[in-house]
Amino acid sequence: MVEVKELAAKALELQKKGLKPTEIGDELHLTVDTVHYLLEEGPEGTLPPSDVKIGWRSLGVSPHRMWLIGEILADMANEELAKMNLKADSVAGIALNGVGFANTIAQILEAELLVYRPPAERTSSGGAFSSNYASPKGKKVVVVDDVLSTGHAMESAVNDIRAGGGEPVVCLVIVNKSSLDEIGGVRLRGIIRARSVGGTILGGGPLRSFAYK
Repeated sequence: MVEVKELAAKALELQKKGLKPTEIGDELHLTVDTVHYLLEEGPEGTLPPSDVKIGWRSLGVSPHRMWLIGEILADMANEELAKMNLKADSVAGIALNGVGFANTIAQILEAELLVYRPPAERTSSGGAFSSNYASPKGKKVVVVDDVLSTGHAMESAVNDIRAGGGEPVVCLVIVNKSSLDEIGGVRLRGIIRARSVGGTILGGGPLRSFAYK
């Protein structure tokens, strides 16, 4: 339970800094359900929801390792694009953690770079594309994030790309924590799939676990 106490303390600290549950979830790579539990129960809570914490700081501190992971994701993108006989025009990185990988993939695919900021609340659309980067209009877009938990951020990106006149063609993540194989009708690929099977490093079990989509 030490891990749970540490996560609860981090969640409360981020909340004091003004981050919303969805933003805390993105920062700690946890589902919003788990974040709500941590904020409500605090460090002394017991038997949290079943979830899997993902951390990749060993990648984040090394541009070389980030590039290597980006190469793997780019290879997966090329595999999916070849099946559809398509070429990507743009790669959209979901802020914050997907942008670094998207930059590498865009270079390898010789595509433009988009930066997408998902909405603060859990909605299917309403995010924004940074004006300092490319626009999705008229583009075939590969969408990239680091970890997929509920899929809300990725779904928002897919819907907002379409609303912006673009066509999302492939969704990529390092770790897929769900059973989803597509987002909004777009193929989803992950390097690793991680799912709870009735108890995890967080200490959850059947009584407090929740079903993955």
